[in-house]
Amino acid sequence: MLQLRGIHKRFGVTHALRGVDLTLAAGEVLALIGENGAGKSTLVKVLTGVHAPDQGHITLGGVPLRAADALAAQAAGIVAVHQETVMFDELSVAENIFIGRHPMRGPFIDWAAMNRDAQLALDEVGAAFAATLPVKRLSLAQRHLVEIARALSQRARVVILDEPTAALSQQEIRDFYGIVRRLKERGVGVIFITHKLDEIFAVCDRYVVLRDGASVGEGPMAEATEQSLVRLMAGRTIEQIYPKVTSTLGEVLLEVRGLSHPTEFDGLSFSLRRGEILGFYGLVGSGRSEAMLALMGLNPQASGELRVAGHALSVKRPGEAIAAGIAYVPEERQRQGAILSFSVRHNISLAGLARFARGPWLSAEREGAIATRMIERLRIKTASQATPLSGLSGGNQQKVVIAKWLGLNPRIVILDEPTKGIDVGAKRAVYELIAEMVAEGLAVILVSSELPEVMHLAHRIVVMRRGRQVAEFAAAEADAETIVAAASGIGGAPAASSARNGESFSVLATREAAA
Repeated sequence: MLQLRGIHKRFGVTHALRGVDLTLAAGEVLALIGENGAGKSTLVKVLTGVHAPDQGHITLGGVPLRAADALAAQAAGIVAVHQETVMFDELSVAENIFIGRHPMRGPFIDWAAMNRDAQLALDEVGAAFAATLPVKRLSLAQRHLVEIARALSQRARVVILDEPTAALSQQEIRDFYGIVRRLKERGVGVIFITHKLDEIFAVCDRYVVLRDGASVGEGPMAEATEQSLVRLMAGRTIEQIYPKVTSTLGEVLLEVRGLSHPTEFDGLSFSLRRGEILGFYGLVGSGRSEAMLALMGLNPQASGELRVAGHALSVKRPGEAIAAGIAYVPEERQRQGAILSFSVRHNISLAGLARFARGPWLSAEREGAIATRMIERLRIKTASQATPLSGLSGGNQQKVVIAKWLGLNPRIVILDEPTKGIDVGAKRAVYELIAEMVAEGLAVILVSSELPEVMHLAHRIVVMRRGRQVAEFAAAEADAETIVAAASGIGGAPAASSARNGESFSVLATREAAA
């Protein structure tokens, strides 16, 4: 259905695409894989008519594609569904589906026909809401359904799904897999872009890997392994992604006893030592993030006993936790951890404005000094301190959020999904930073839904299920099957080891669940 041959694209001296080749058949799901900066976004913009290629040829259905703009690409049958949905919140679902191409009856919009056709498109993707509903009342997952319904209503032949599950729950992700399968059944070609390798194995038929703007590998998913894909993406093996954690465990810095909440979690008790990484693992809805919010004073209904360095602490406000030396890097860094329109410098100083002030005024000299120190220490890639945070890659944005807290010299750092939505190379940089933290004597709580992450980095792993602490393992004694069984409440894990033909347990579990 779709074929690209020798696609090049330059922006000044930057050679963004270097002879990319790609083929997509009708009814096929193709994984487009690569680190940030590999050229995936540029390639999507070329396919959707935003950019014209400098060299190369694109054919759609055997006919040369010359999309002068995005509207022409849509008319040809190529539609993209992005991670961040852009819609008119005050308009109805039907109006958003047919925006710019309303069915008309003479000089007037045919509202009945529009609502009817929109509902048919929604029914095709399994949406359980009406086409007349205002978009502002929809969840993020439902908005993605609207985007896909819009594509179907346009009789799309190729649908590009760009990080579509980044903000979805596990149940919403499973529902989304069903939608992808329905697109396949209709004969639609799907290009699936994600950093989550387990999703690629769950729904994709083939893969193409980009690195530094060039296609460096392709093949059927049935013959791929997690290790082989990482090696193609990053030019190194998966074992090299995780640094060696070397730290000396010291005295207990944090003691938690009977931490509870009326609806979210109950009876959590654990301790954390200087120089230690304590991993928290559990499925979505296990209460991990809610418990971390309580430690930071952001969950006022929580109760329990907290001691920091032997001193009792009643955390009811974040300021009290910060004063005690606790720092918190939230899961949603762009919404909760940073202000994207602010500069790198302002974001770094955000958590400790009083420390960088002279009298009632913020000192530009002190603020600049801490920003310089953190940019150098964390190796943040930015043109200058004044660059808006929105102009940085996901991995560097995460480094800035972490720098905001390290500038306050905390004793305890809580990292909630610190590598969410960033590529393999950026993950390595974050892992190295975590290793440096504990080597310097900080204590780290690492909350992650990526099992290899906690198994490779944590000294101990606490497993949560439905708000309760159900197990604790020393990292050297834990295996993937036992941890997953505890997190899911399944009695008796698969007998296979954590690898089969080089594949991680998470990939195997996803494949079997998909089957």
